[in-house]
Amino acid sequence: MRGHSEYMEWAKTRSQARFNLASSGLAAFPLASLPVRIDDLEITGPSFYGYPPLQARLARRLGVTEDCVLPATGTSMANFLVMAALREPGDQVLVEKPTYGPLVDAAGFLRADVRRFPRRTEEDFRLDPAAVEAAMTSRTRMIVVTNHHNPSGAFADEATVRRIGEIGRAAGARVLVDEVYLEALAVLGLPRPSAFGLGPEFVVTSSLTKGYGLNGLRCGWVLADPDLVRRMWGLNDLMGVIPAHPAERLSVAALDHLDLVMQRARRILEQNRATVNAFFDSRKDLRVARVTTGMIAFPKLLRGDVETLARVLREEHETTVVPGRFFEAPGHFRLALGTMPEILTEGLARLGNALERL
Repeated sequence: MRGHSEYMEWAKTRSQARFNLASSGLAAFPLASLPVRIDDLEITGPSFYGYPPLQARLARRLGVTEDCVLPATGTSMANFLVMAALREPGDQVLVEKPTYGPLVDAAGFLRADVRRFPRRTEEDFRLDPAAVEAAMTSRTRMIVVTNHHNPSGAFADEATVRRIGEIGRAAGARVLVDEVYLEALAVLGLPRPSAFGLGPEFVVTSSLTKGYGLNGLRCGWVLADPDLVRRMWGLNDLMGVIPAHPAERLSVAALDHLDLVMQRARRILEQNRATVNAFFDSRKDLRVARVTTGMIAFPKLLRGDVETLARVLREEHETTVVPGRFFEAPGHFRLALGTMPEILTEGLARLGNALERL
């Protein structure tokens, strides 16, 4: 299988619009609002197997020792490194369905035998340990889930995630949990129950990209046992070698002032959550769970065709959403809450007009 993500190609070439409801993260945090000076930056620095100041800040924020943290170029690279480090010939990787497309693309590119388990629309895409257990085989060596779920935003509590770990442990399988959308809980001032620490079978990935509006820093990470971290450092020597040092310095500044970044993010998400839930309550042509702690939603269109809706939105209303076909759920579309409130309000009004057309 060639290395390619149909979703990422669409996101880079077709998702931009005046009223962009397709962007998966928070509206970009402006550099001018970060207390940093040009003298705080440098082009090249002591970044070999981790930039020590960044390594220390990530470990402190995540509550782990530094040897359990592998910085990565965003969550996608973090996920790729985990899969590449753990996959052996003949291994089977069990991935939720629907899910974020590049997770399946990466596993396929690595020649894993990809098997799926369902997260059902009629159950609001909850993570069901029984569905995982039923899909396991003697060759399953990795279980891959997202929490909050991408694309629906469904949240799996600690007891559910712990049970997935027990299933993995009994089969000798690792559990990869992409927690990039779990950062929304921290933004909202709620406990952020990471899977890391629930058992040695768990490997966790995340970043500052989605919940904070810091996408351009590409500050991602893997949390894993020290042996696996060392293995991934070696793999990264074949691909990333060393990160862009100015981005590392800016990531340190962002982590030092993360409360400032989070205050802005919280204002946006709280206002947008109320707006989008009011919109969903007003629609009889959509089936969707109310957004409580996440920052994305995945409505099912009850009348009409999603591809037609997406085309009408783009061509006639200067608005975009993500068609569900990119997540193997063509009757749905993903809608993001991270844009500025005035953009979301007007975009939803235009979405309502397009729905009436259907």
